Amino acid sequence: MSERTSEPSSPRDGSEETEPAVELEGITKRFPGVVANSDVSLRVRRGEVHAICGENGAGKSTLMKVLYGMQAPDEGTIRVSGKPVRFRSPTDAIAAGIGMVHQHFMLADNLTVAENVILGAEALHGIGRRARARIAELAEQTGLRAEPGTLVERLGVADRQRIEILKVLYRGARIVILDEPTAVLVPQEVEELFATVRGMRADGYTFVFISHKLDEVRSIADSVTVIRRGESVGTADPRTVSSGELAEMMVGASLPSPCTEDATVTETVTLECAGLDLLGADGTRKLLDGVSLRVRAGEILGIAGVEGNGQTELVETIMGLRKASAGAITMRGSDGTEHELTELDTLHRRELGIGYIPEDRNRHGLLEHQSLWVNRILGYQTRAPIAKGALLDPAGARRDTERIVAEYDVRTPSVNVEAAALSGGNQQKLIVGRELSQDPALLLAAHPTRGVDVGAQALIWERIRAARSAGLAVLLVSADLDELIGLSDAIQVMLRGRLVAEADPATVTPQELGAAMTGASEGGAAS
Repeated sequence: MSERTSEPSSPRDGSEETEPAVELEGITKRFPGVVANSDVSLRVRRGEVHAICGENGAGKSTLMKVLYGMQAPDEGTIRVSGKPVRFRSPTDAIAAGIGMVHQHFMLADNLTVAENVILGAEALHGIGRRARARIAELAEQTGLRAEPGTLVERLGVADRQRIEILKVLYRGARIVILDEPTAVLVPQEVEELFATVRGMRADGYTFVFISHKLDEVRSIADSVTVIRRGESVGTADPRTVSSGELAEMMVGASLPSPCTEDATVTETVTLECAGLDLLGADGTRKLLDGVSLRVRAGEILGIAGVEGNGQTELVETIMGLRKASAGAITMRGSDGTEHELTELDTLHRRELGIGYIPEDRNRHGLLEHQSLWVNRILGYQTRAPIAKGALLDPAGARRDTERIVAEYDVRTPSVNVEAAALSGGNQQKLIVGRELSQDPALLLAAHPTRGVDVGAQALIWERIRAARSAGLAVLLVSADLDELIGLSDAIQVMLRGRLVAEADPATVTPQELGAAMTGASEGGAAS
């Protein structure tokens, strides 16, 4: 496909407004040994939704940090409403009418909606009646269902996101940057968010929309700019470009075709959980409530659920990071022997053949300020090629890390660099390579492609499928319903700590699965 360099289309509401809200011209940002942005230009029309797509490490985040005043460009010009500006901090960007909603919410659970919105902006409308009136006005505009006095800890993900949008609007933003805004939303919540964005666009707001979900980009955006390896390679019209064409623009090559191998599920049960209960910190509320499931060799069992319904606790309990208050966990290890895991620590569980892709790679998957080869050792310090007898083998660890870097396309100048120097997608590929390199019997995969680009996603899916075909049992937790449906041999739905429904990936739709996840569907099946 040839790269598209046409001018952005006009907003989908039919407006002929062409005045640029934001212009970035010739933006270059360098870090030691790396050019994150190289002569990037971007023109966002007033009243449009302009999507930014690109692989992890392509420079999207750096470009948005420049626009939001978090980084100063080494070269180039920023114009807002046609006037050159120079932002020294986010405060300057906010004063110019630019707000940013980050992927990871920045809310205090122990404060109310109103307190979160006002925090740090008390000088605008005070903290009394005038402030509450403005919050109520914006809440209606964004579709926030909660009252200003509601504690944030009582709200779901979708309303938390609306609060984040409300916060930037309260500070006067007319240009809103949305960073991966649908990453943790079910389809119904995505549609609600898009309805909010469309309504605000009609009111004259401008959005810069960062996402890896290309079908969603084509649904909501008026224009799409693709960034590849720090450079802008083209702007496309989402009404005429396909998701496949956008993906090719992002990676510079065609992606592999979807895998069509036959099912490989065997009768051998690798993991069985029976009646698992897990109590919360208060000792009364059940985070897991009677969870029973089986995962067979050669099977991917997907767990669907809105975040906060027990999926994280289930994976961490199987891994040994939490201790079940009742129930049993049995596993057939790599040696073919059955083991009761309840009293075993995490290292022993790994030694029996459990691989673990954690939900939070920075907290549980990596030592960010250690080298890649040191990170290869984590969890496998007693096994070859990391160990020789009772001693670590650093040379063996370096060699095997170099193999993982090559096989999993981890883009790094050396295995000696710190993990923090890698993009999120390359960090994730390193973790997946590490966890699959020891030929585990069971893989616990929690959001294995969250926040990675389509190229990295395709590679990770391909490697998990190949391992499944070789007999690996996989317990897959993902907020990406297309991923769950596309990878899983069977799906179970988790709600309030219980498994409440089953679905057949061959027939269930994302909408049906989303309804089951929120408790909106009737009956015991999502299909």
